[in-house]
Amino acid sequence: MSILGTRVIRTEDPRLLTAGGVYVDDLREPELAGAVRATFVRATVAHALITGIDKSEALTQPGVVAVLTAADMTDLPAAEPPGGEVPGPDEPPAEGPVPLGGKWAEPLLAVDRVRFVGEPVAIVLTDSTYQGEDAAELVSVDYEVLPAVTTIAGAFAGESLLFPDTGTNVCVRGGRDISDDSIFDGCDVVVEGDIVNQRVACLPMEGRATAAAFSDGKLTVWASTQNAQLARLIFTAIGLPPDAIRVVAPDVGGGFGAKIGVDREQIVVAWAAKHTGRPVRWVETRNENLMAMTQGRAQLHHIKIGGDRDGKIKAYRLDVIQDAGAFPRMSGFLPMLTNLMAPGVYDIPAVQADYKVVVTNTAPIAAYRGAGRPEAAATIERAVDWFAAAAGLDPAEVRKANFIQPDQFPFVTKAGAPYDTGEYEAALEKVLGAADYTSLRDEQRRRREAGDTRQMGLGLASYVEITAADGGAGETAKVEVHDDGTATVYTGSSAHGQGHHTAFAMILQSETGIPMDKIEVIHGDTDLVPDGVGTYASRSLQLGGSAVHKAAIEVKEEAARNAAALFEAAEADVVLDADTGTWHIAGDPDKSLTWAQVAEHADGGLIVANVRFTADRPTFPFGTHLSVVEVDTETGKVTLLRHITADDAGPVLNPVLMEGQRHGGIAQGAAQALCEEVLYDVDGNPLTSTLADYAAITAAELPSFELLTSETPTPVNPLGVKGIGEAGTIGSTPAVHNAVIDAVSYLGVRHIDMPLTPERVWTAISEAQKASAK
Repeated sequence: MSILGTRVIRTEDPRLLTAGGVYVDDLREPELAGAVRATFVRATVAHALITGIDKSEALTQPGVVAVLTAADMTDLPAAEPPGGEVPGPDEPPAEGPVPLGGKWAEPLLAVDRVRFVGEPVAIVLTDSTYQGEDAAELVSVDYEVLPAVTTIAGAFAGESLLFPDTGTNVCVRGGRDISDDSIFDGCDVVVEGDIVNQRVACLPMEGRATAAAFSDGKLTVWASTQNAQLARLIFTAIGLPPDAIRVVAPDVGGGFGAKIGVDREQIVVAWAAKHTGRPVRWVETRNENLMAMTQGRAQLHHIKIGGDRDGKIKAYRLDVIQDAGAFPRMSGFLPMLTNLMAPGVYDIPAVQADYKVVVTNTAPIAAYRGAGRPEAAATIERAVDWFAAAAGLDPAEVRKANFIQPDQFPFVTKAGAPYDTGEYEAALEKVLGAADYTSLRDEQRRRREAGDTRQMGLGLASYVEITAADGGAGETAKVEVHDDGTATVYTGSSAHGQGHHTAFAMILQSETGIPMDKIEVIHGDTDLVPDGVGTYASRSLQLGGSAVHKAAIEVKEEAARNAAALFEAAEADVVLDADTGTWHIAGDPDKSLTWAQVAEHADGGLIVANVRFTADRPTFPFGTHLSVVEVDTETGKVTLLRHITADDAGPVLNPVLMEGQRHGGIAQGAAQALCEEVLYDVDGNPLTSTLADYAAITAAELPSFELLTSETPTPVNPLGVKGIGEAGTIGSTPAVHNAVIDAVSYLGVRHIDMPLTPERVWTAISEAQKASAK
């Protein structure tokens, strides 16, 4: 009997909860014996020319091994980044930091200019961590301060240019023409306005961390990364070919997109190990993490939506401006995804979407859980509520009137997204029923009529997202069955908390009957898995899992040939009993062979399948979230009372894993709606560089989430599955946002930008009351 779909407890957890995880800072590998500690000297101003660096006093301090700057990096190859020059404003830039070349290039260490507070200027190597912190303070950097650009408006004004040779702060433009206003002709109701999707910190529990050792011409790097294979490619920037580099990802304490590949500091650590001949270890502090790790979101949307008074939406326009931070990493790609997913779950006849990307003197923006898709969902779902309010209609009814219908799939939206399957109205109805939506509206009406100071708000969000949009890169898997009956899965997918070991072992057991406790899953080591893509964009199960499934089938086919030879029977007559994990002749189950016996007679005592699975197109998970909030109209405080969701990612492999992903995603999405925001002052100084300043959400602010099941298979892969890792984040943010606005809309509040802090909510209420009193 297959165990797929059953509640299997995560096999990773006993080790993590008892012995504990082994993260980069825990490694005690022989190669790291005597490793020096790295501390970065970071820019203390947001924008300045570097006129001098004096490291003489730091070099006299106890335990200091070296102080290195860009001037010491003469052994780097003078080559262009992979793919040639970083493109200009009409196309996205190359991903990742590049050491040389390209007019928007991000140097490994600042050369003649710094562009954000926290940018690395030098690296100090010491015998201990605390020696490094003391010595780094003694590295004197002379700055000629320049005006800082910290806002999108300032970037467009161009009063100060981050890259003077370009003549602009606009680094990328794209999308479709949005100048034709005729699409709104004939619309009875038109709503137009700005929506801010604020900058947030990625905030993994484990910050960035890297250890490196260079010996006998080979570099070994241990990195906290979401994909060791991409990291290996990036490390070639220090002048070594891929086959001279081994990257190992040990336990990784969260990534959320910010650990795709590696960052400039991690490349510098690898270079320092090669340059000095000493092993080097670096683990960033939380303060560094909040200042210098890539951050997320940071988009400004101007929207226009129009339609009929009966709730039918006829036209939608989305104009995106992406703040890239100081360097345009993935920021040229993120708003492309926002444009692609602009119309969400709705069959809107006319859709316009474009984008521009600007650089500012702030930390760079890159992927963060959802990477462009949450921004699209947050805006279309806010816009639909905005439209419903203007038309005097219930937001649930407006959604029903505009959903793409099941018989329309496969469906290509007016933004060009090729949706595979969807049951959007069914998910909405499921949530409305579970919440008892009608009774909640009655309760809301009673509170309003009574003039209660604690008002209730209901917020809906029906979302769709794109997952595994990797252009056919696919994923790799190798399965080995050994002559002792155990099996090993090698996967190019990389775990950082999702439960890959459990999921892939479940797939192999269901196909082969080999018990999960006899299956080892190996990932994140380029010597053992040289070819792989990694984990991001909710791709792991649908691509990595499908690769394991494909390898399991091929292993069975090879084993059947071996079993047939042992039985002296035709291969077609050999049957595998997946419940017991034994082979027998059809009709004669009493005479059987174990996997160990079959593997023992294979060449080398091993049955092997090595595969790559690719999909011809991405998948589009969907769902509906409903938030119920209470707003204290005297203080502006928001309390999240209930959150009910139906998230559909196809057949559920393991409810335990899926629920874990949904819980984490909902929490992160609610956090953006309610409290989290990265802030800078006018000079570019970060105001949220500690956890005392950055309002990370905790369990105390969250209710128990009510998770409903919904399973609509996709034809795109043999498991029928879609991604679930980012769905909770995408659905929850607009649901909570809409709920808060709904709670105070009767007072005349039309919109409040996130985060919906008590101050912002109270201010909006106060201004609405003053306006109504005039």
